[in-house]
Amino acid sequence: MSDKGLVMLAAGGTGGHLFPAQALAEVLRQRGWRTQLMTDERVRDYGRNFPAETVHVVPSATLTPGRPLRLAGQALRLHAGFRKARAILRAEKPAVVAGFGGYPSFPPILAAAALKIPNLVHEQNAVMGRANRVLARFAGRVASSFPEVRGLTDRARGKLVFTGNPVRALALAEKAAAYPPLTASEPFHVLVFGGSQGARFFAEFMPKVLKELAPAMRSTLALTQQVRHEDFEHLTAQYQALGIQAELQPFFMDMPARIARSHLVICRSGASTIAELGVIGRPAIMVPLPGSLDSDQLYNAKSFAAAGAGWVRPQGDLVASDFAAFLTRLRYEERDLAAAAQAALGHGRPDAAERLADVAEALALHTDMT
Repeated sequence: MSDKGLVMLAAGGTGGHLFPAQALAEVLRQRGWRTQLMTDERVRDYGRNFPAETVHVVPSATLTPGRPLRLAGQALRLHAGFRKARAILRAEKPAVVAGFGGYPSFPPILAAAALKIPNLVHEQNAVMGRANRVLARFAGRVASSFPEVRGLTDRARGKLVFTGNPVRALALAEKAAAYPPLTASEPFHVLVFGGSQGARFFAEFMPKVLKELAPAMRSTLALTQQVRHEDFEHLTAQYQALGIQAELQPFFMDMPARIARSHLVICRSGASTIAELGVIGRPAIMVPLPGSLDSDQLYNAKSFAAAGAGWVRPQGDLVASDFAAFLTRLRYEERDLAAAAQAALGHGRPDAAERLADVAEALALHTDMT
């Protein structure tokens, strides 16, 4: 494999930031680039398989303007991170630095700009994150996961390139999976998941919904649900009492394969979830995480629903009986579900990592993308 040089990736240490960075790293390595990663301590949980020759843990802090007494300490920690990132970049001499959001990407992108190293930021959500909103001023390119992205200044909008959100190889392996046949007598496969907060909410809400279903509907329901350890026994007992066939686990290593086997997904609307639903091609009822400052999940869900790929149900508006009636209608409208699955494919961008790699290479090689 040729050695074209080094690309430094910078991302917050959660899956939402690391997974697209990992997808980009995999493509860049195939193209002959070396990759390193700058992140925070959380990488030990989410970045175990990250394809980087070196992982640099850089100090960072989330700025909290609403808590002014903490700002001085946060600023000092970010400055320490900037100095460490600058020293690393001087030593490693990357051709380009690519940031994926979260405050751990703050020091590397600012250091790259100070050293005049070509750089880009990638925004996973339909609303610019607070770190990326600032970093967009310094970036050479701003790559977006959604065709429309909120929170950009006019100046930063001139740097915008729509690439889509890179997904894991596990999701690409299920790309455009054939929609499972569905008849009135066959099992109706429903997958429910949503991270820790989603798992807590769905563990409380879904039993109420399923209790409202007609016995005939419950008898053909094949449910797969992500649950927290503390909810497992209680939820198992409730579903058994309702006569529902359910597979419950705290975590599914093969989540993309389970999405592909489903007729319908009920979930939160994080950026990676929307991207994988689009690549695989499955309809979803989305319950955006409430209470976020920028309502990013709400706008992610609205984008997916506007494409005809799913339905948005705000958590505060949910009524179990109404949800059960809607679920029943969808179950017996195979054409609607199949059409939504096809629409999901239209929203998905399976080549997002390749497109983002093109942007990174163009910056590294000083090539005009316009």
